[in-house]
Amino acid sequence: MDLTNADLANTGLTKKVALVTGASGDIGGAIARCLAAQGANVILTYVGAAEIAAQLAMDIEQAGGNAWAVQLDQRDPEAIEALMDQVAAKYRRLDILVNNAAWNIGIPFPNLDDLTADIWDRVLETNLRAPFLLARAGAKLLKAQPGSHIVNISSAGGISPGSSSIAYSSSKAGLNHLTRCLAVAMAPNVAVNCIAPGLVENTRMAQRLPDNVAQGARNQAVLGRVGQAGDIANQVLTFVTSSSITGQTMVIDGGMPGAMR
Repeated sequence: MDLTNADLANTGLTKKVALVTGASGDIGGAIARCLAAQGANVILTYVGAAEIAAQLAMDIEQAGGNAWAVQLDQRDPEAIEALMDQVAAKYRRLDILVNNAAWNIGIPFPNLDDLTADIWDRVLETNLRAPFLLARAGAKLLKAQPGSHIVNISSAGGISPGSSSIAYSSSKAGLNHLTRCLAVAMAPNVAVNCIAPGLVENTRMAQRLPDNVAQGARNQAVLGRVGQAGDIANQVLTFVTSSSITGQTMVIDGGMPGAMR
């Protein structure tokens, strides 16, 4: 989504603070741009892609928005707590948390021996434990602003058994249910929802999928096309501007029958 001054003048998120993890990625970047275009002050986390995150922040600032890029290894609980302390000191509020950052590696499901304990732990720590730790660390700030939101970015692989690996699917299935549990835990001041993309074309994450998995997704999509990063960003905006949706997972995959329910 392109940012314009006209966009910024017509906002529902003006002065709100949004934290988007993994903003240096294609989906995270699209989400950050979308929220900034609606007036939010956006915090962009990255692990190692400092130049990409810095360029994203510059693009948002040049378009009249406000962005702050900050390094975060979300496998480190102390780093998460430190980040929330920084957010409190800098902004004194947090209205939106988008748990987008994730890690995957292509391991076909039958190759059980290739899915080592170390890989399993890295996937689950990044994709499931970290969103919980971020929600827990940010709970005080989020609950202080009635009408706050958490949006978790999951995967259609967490609904049907097909993705880059068994570990990835398992982590996202856990994230789907974590969404429901947090929706109960953080009510009534914080709504918690989830987006489960299928294959998202033209993203680095999609390029890590085994070829047969990616092509299989394209073949199954009943709309004849799979998702785009902008589709996910727009759904995030829908969630964070709503007042009566919580505990829900929205699949965005072009209509793959395996994820319909």
